[in-house]
Amino acid sequence: MANSFIGRDMAVDLGTANTLVYVRGKGVLLDEPSVVALNASTGEVLAVGHEAKRMLGRTPDNITAIRPLQDGVIADFDATEQMLRFFIQQVHRRRYFAKPRLVICVPSGITAVEQRAVKEAGYQAGARRVYIIEEPMAAAIGAGLPVHEATGNMVVDVGGGTTEVAVISLGGIVTSLSIRTAGDDLDQAVIAWMKKEHSLMLGERTAEEIKMTLGTAFPLTKEPEAEIRGRDMVTGLPRTVVVSSSEVRHAIEEPLNDIVDAVRTTLDQTPPELAGDIMDRGLVLTGGVALLRGLDERLRHETGMPVHVAEDPLHSVALGAGKCVEEFEALQQVLVTENRR
Repeated sequence: MANSFIGRDMAVDLGTANTLVYVRGKGVLLDEPSVVALNASTGEVLAVGHEAKRMLGRTPDNITAIRPLQDGVIADFDATEQMLRFFIQQVHRRRYFAKPRLVICVPSGITAVEQRAVKEAGYQAGARRVYIIEEPMAAAIGAGLPVHEATGNMVVDVGGGTTEVAVISLGGIVTSLSIRTAGDDLDQAVIAWMKKEHSLMLGERTAEEIKMTLGTAFPLTKEPEAEIRGRDMVTGLPRTVVVSSSEVRHAIEEPLNDIVDAVRTTLDQTPPELAGDIMDRGLVLTGGVALLRGLDERLRHETGMPVHVAEDPLHSVALGAGKCVEEFEALQQVLVTENRR
């Protein structure tokens, strides 16, 4: 294949929790946590991705492990750019060839300034051209919805930093809502609850594990229990508590309600024709929190709509953005164009 080096265009799902890189013709080649470990005094990068995530909450003074993206947007520009460059180099070995075109996913509620920061990070990391696609659009394409048809497609993409709800028709977003309540807030809610109810301090990683193993959005017939370790706030010593999934459900009740409300609000703003379509076809759940047990049940219960979980919710956004890279000319219209200032 003579022109193999031009085909290295990529799509990046730059997420608060995980970053995925899709390479044209190859699929998703990289899926790592969006975490960077820095040497605090020199600012040089020590580790990125999985290796850096293991360091979260466990670092000595001279190392800081940070998550450069907060609420779906860039909080630490330099770290984001270094992380992006690192990830791109991992899949784009041949440095001296053509620079890749990049498609980067951003939350739909992002400001122009935040959007420019994302583009700038892409160029700094070595892209020839940076295109931007809104996450719910990418998620819908990745979940296999017929976004170009004249029917209403509803996507609920609950990631780490943002929840994106959008109704899509004719290749564009008709109504959308982006709220900054998502997976991270569920973790924080677990931490706050354990503090209040059991006076136990937890780290973020432990809270995330509890959410994944015990978290539910809807009552189960059998509520599992688990032992949780943390630091007792009274004695200051390590202690173990037994917690059931119903208790975790109470803990995450508030952020979950926000997510459900976002879906309701979006339905409320949807034109009636499209609302009728959604009634038939239902809404599709993507993003990491789509894996939370009973979330589909909960939404079905609260909205009366059919709810489907996407086949591969963690990869939907990356696959959708990847499809734009594969069929660049055909899907050019869904990308956000330059002149929208």
